[in-house]
Amino acid sequence: MTELRRTLARQRYLLDYTVASMSRRRTRNLGLLLVYVGMVFLLASVLFYSSALKHEAGLLLAEAPDIVVQRMVAGRHALIPAQHAESLRGIRGVRVVEGRLWGYHYDPAVRANYTLLVPPADDVEPGTAVIGPALARARGAGIGDVLSFRGQDGTLHPFRIAAILPQESALASADLFLVAESDFRALFGIPEGQYTDIALQIPNPREERTVAEKVLEALPDSRPILRAEMLRTYDAVFDWRSALVLLPLSGALLAFAILAWEKASGLSADERREIGILKAVGWETGDILSMKFWEGGLLSLLAFLFGTAAAYWHVFGLSAPLLAPVMQGWSVLYPDFRLTPAIDATQLLALFCLTVLPYLAATLVPVWRAAVTDPDEVMR
Repeated sequence: MTELRRTLARQRYLLDYTVASMSRRRTRNLGLLLVYVGMVFLLASVLFYSSALKHEAGLLLAEAPDIVVQRMVAGRHALIPAQHAESLRGIRGVRVVEGRLWGYHYDPAVRANYTLLVPPADDVEPGTAVIGPALARARGAGIGDVLSFRGQDGTLHPFRIAAILPQESALASADLFLVAESDFRALFGIPEGQYTDIALQIPNPREERTVAEKVLEALPDSRPILRAEMLRTYDAVFDWRSALVLLPLSGALLAFAILAWEKASGLSADERREIGILKAVGWETGDILSMKFWEGGLLSLLAFLFGTAAAYWHVFGLSAPLLAPVMQGWSVLYPDFRLTPAIDATQLLALFCLTVLPYLAATLVPVWRAAVTDPDEVMR
């Protein structure tokens, strides 16, 4: 116990000396700290935002069909007849088979595509529509207003706004335009008995791939898409966009790496003289390494904490205005929503190892070389 107290007291004295030493070079350390915080902020913002979007995508796809069946003609997605749905109902393991109607409509008024969709319950009255919050904001539309679209035959189809979807669902519903089935078919000229695709519900998740194989056997011209595949696609897209964001910042990150290495590994004459004096008055090599470890640890830890906190506020407090245009993917109708934090210990540990450990290594190696050198040589 006495030895432990002596060790703790020694480290406390070393920490006090380190803080005093850093205060004497406050301008240099403050400049490095600001750049360090900026680098951690950029990396953490991309990590937090990408993780939160993946989390939101997972929540949205939790309500998606287990399997979506599309008809392929000449390698392209085509309308699927209702007879195909009847064929799928005979497959063992399929609980629900439902034809879906959805598509896109270009609105020249705002130069954006809307996603028109017939809700599963088809509870929208003919002649009315339920719209997403970003669409309502872009058109300045409210409940009771009328929006008219030109159909495939050139006829104007008016829709009275019956409701606006809540802001909380903006990530999925920003550009949605929900209409009745009869209005959808009239607008796009889709005849009865034709659907965009077919949704399947599978009670047993372990049977999904087996059912997908049976779908291909029953309908050779179809393409079954599993929900797990959709989730992997979203993950891949967000990872790709994260890399797209980091690529222009790679120059800034490289500049910081060079600056950090030069500041940490290139000991100044004053620092070398200080090490020589400490060695001359009886400091051991381990004490000098501990002192420099405290210095590098304090600087990197402060940068990690400040940068991570700033990234958290930027992503979850301000909705990441620096990243949203690239990461969300909407071209015109950007949703306005708050992301739910989805941060785990693994992400923070990876960020810590990526930003803190390299700096500590760059700090200790040159100090060790100076500490094991003869004090007279170091001071000269």
